[in-house]
Amino acid sequence: MRYAQGGGLTDAERTMRERLRLQAVERFEGGQKNAEIAAALRISVRSVERWRRAWREGGEAGVLSKGSPGRPRLSDAQIARLQRELERGPLAHGWADQRWTLAWIKTLIGRLFHVSDTVEGTWRLLKRHGWSWQQPTRHAIERDDDAVEVWKETWPRVRAPRRSETPGSSSRTRPGSR
Repeated sequence: MRYAQGGGLTDAERTMRERLRLQAVERFEGGQKNAEIAAALRISVRSVERWRRAWREGGEAGVLSKGSPGRPRLSDAQIARLQRELERGPLAHGWADQRWTLAWIKTLIGRLFHVSDTVEGTWRLLKRHGWSWQQPTRHAIERDDDAVEVWKETWPRVRAPRRSETPGSSSRTRPGSR
């Protein structure tokens, strides 16, 4: 069974799939053939063959769900330590900039916990624990903040008034639209 680009099954889908496997086990024990089971459960014969093999090798426990493949790789204590280290900043860990990048955080996790992950996996881990993507605001060196504040107050009076309140038309044949 192929999954969408986003990953595997949700918990509900995994539970439903497990129920199907357990129904297949009941039919295995009843002596039904793979093709009959596949037709009755509306699944492929190949899945039934795979499930029967797992059932023969491990019994009913062999066909039970193993859980989500996306289990967290870091414990709560490791997450707490990672947060403390991130709060210290990149300079404390040898990088020349004051902004964290996902690649640097991935490297830091590898150094601290000897766990390898992708940049995307690092982002999901951070997002799951309340960290968010931030981009520093960039201002021109010549910027005059006082002048900006004055302009914010002046601009509403300077800008052109809106068009008339009468309804317009987008028709090219109407005389009012020319």
